[in-house]
Amino acid sequence: MIRKLAFACLPALLLAGCQDPASTNQGSSRSEIRIVGSSTVFPFAKKVSEEFVNFDPERRSPILESTGTGGGIELFCSGVGANTPDIVNASRRMKKNEFDRCITNGVEEIVEVIIGFDGIALAQSKNGPKINLSVAEFYTALAAEPFGKGPNTTRRWPDINPALPDTRINIFGPPSTSGTRDALEEIIMEKGCKTDPAVGALADSDKDKFEEICHTVRTDQGYTDAGENDNLIVQKLSTNPDAVGIFSYSYLADNAETVRGIPINGVEPSYATIESGQYPGARTLFIYIKKKHVDVIPGLREFLAEYLRGGEPDGYLTRIGLISSPAKMRSEMLERIKSLPTLDGAVLE
Repeated sequence: MIRKLAFACLPALLLAGCQDPASTNQGSSRSEIRIVGSSTVFPFAKKVSEEFVNFDPERRSPILESTGTGGGIELFCSGVGANTPDIVNASRRMKKNEFDRCITNGVEEIVEVIIGFDGIALAQSKNGPKINLSVAEFYTALAAEPFGKGPNTTRRWPDINPALPDTRINIFGPPSTSGTRDALEEIIMEKGCKTDPAVGALADSDKDKFEEICHTVRTDQGYTDAGENDNLIVQKLSTNPDAVGIFSYSYLADNAETVRGIPINGVEPSYATIESGQYPGARTLFIYIKKKHVDVIPGLREFLAEYLRGGEPDGYLTRIGLISSPAKMRSEMLERIKSLPTLDGAVLE
């Protein structure tokens, strides 16, 4: 599901002759900042956009689209110019093949900024039986072929561990285009998969096989792709009290009256456990910016500064669920939006 929020209507693009000034760095052909990407980061970007305009009512409201991280990066990498996004929100780091696509399409100067942290929370209805999972148990429930030993035949939680509640395995989570799904596979599933030493050894000897075993999610009724809207997963838990949901920690915090976090390896998802890195589902949140659009699209540099201001420990973004970055990292990111160093694709995977 794509959510689109236009605080102000997008006017017709004003081009200078036949040129696209945003691509030539000469003047502006669009007066609003355009942002696409992660549904997890969307609420934070929305709040920053509101504060950005409240600070100076003469500013045009940014246009936001919740497309998912993968879909947003694809739009971002489609080219440079007024008809392409300025910023993409991402709930995981850009991949090397995505960076290469950007370069191929002329998006050659990309700035990466960390805005804070979040957690991939496992949650259930407060009306359901309490469940605690290890990373290995969760991986076994979710994987298409657990530990590479054939198709997943588990149907109920006691099929994995007799001590778990005797309910059907019914997991609602994000689609393959979501950064939450990517992070789920790379952070939690991989940790569970590596509890088998033989499979863990494949990470060095046969990376493709390792990822096939450890990252592939089952496609039967044990797992339901619930779309990009995390609120929809929260709603499904209210009508399916035995089910498990996977979504951003910020949505868990917002719905604490109706859902509770599921401990992983005995650690509950919370602000403190995510900030400390104890919670196995802790992850980094990013934004990527086209350097050629900075100082061309009005207010873009100021918007970046506002993003970081909101993510301070006592900032308005932390009050709605963002986990603030350590002071040293925030200083580094502030310097980054001043000097705009470009991302080196060699550091990506």
